[in-house]
Amino acid sequence: MSKFKNKVVVVTGGNSGIGLATVQSFLNEGAKVVFSGRRQDAINDASQKLSGDFKAVLADQAKPLDNKRLIEEAVTTYGKIDVLFANAGVAQFAASDQITEEFFDNQFNINIKGPAFLVKEAIPNLNDGGSIIFNTSIVHQKGFEGTGVYSATKGALRSYARVLTSELAPRNIRVNSIAPGPIETPIYNKMDGMTDEQVQEMGTGFAQGVPLRRFGNSEEIAEAVLFLASEDASYVNGVELEIDGGMSQI
Repeated sequence: MSKFKNKVVVVTGGNSGIGLATVQSFLNEGAKVVFSGRRQDAINDASQKLSGDFKAVLADQAKPLDNKRLIEEAVTTYGKIDVLFANAGVAQFAASDQITEEFFDNQFNINIKGPAFLVKEAIPNLNDGGSIIFNTSIVHQKGFEGTGVYSATKGALRSYARVLTSELAPRNIRVNSIAPGPIETPIYNKMDGMTDEQVQEMGTGFAQGVPLRRFGNSEEIAEAVLFLASEDASYVNGVELEIDGGMSQI
């Protein structure tokens, strides 16, 4: 398959979960992929699993200078960018009367400040007719307890994507978002302040709320990202595509 042959794709948080599955899917379709991660060991592990034409870059999406360097590395290595998938994110849960400034700032820096500055650096280096895709979440459409700050970051990202859709329309650059529901990814092993039992209980509760009665998997999200980035979605613009087994719909 070569749907993205010679296309240049940048993916943040591409070392695990949804990001890693998406990187490999783009590679399978002939793309040249640059992906980032915050930990060198994780990047090395991911690189061992991948096959195709790719470059891994150590970069923290929360840091504007790292975003600038990531885009520069991509352009220097492969030329102008066709697809940007702002995937990296963090989920931390706490009741509204238990949050701290650090808790708040960490999620906003990674989940919304990071993508905003990533896009700022990418815009001059995007080909006309390109595609930007954000990883939001269905959480901002619901009212799950303990997700106030996390939901706010994803709601902000969705609003930002709407504005960007209008701003980049003259260049025929499409801007879309994917909104996953409960997905089996390593993010569920990184819930600060939660025991393994609490994480398991939360996961069980999420699955029960899905009409299909299961978690999704990273590959199912990756296929949706490739669709939105492809010519198959040439008239799909400004949408947030829920991929949640129906959780947000009923």
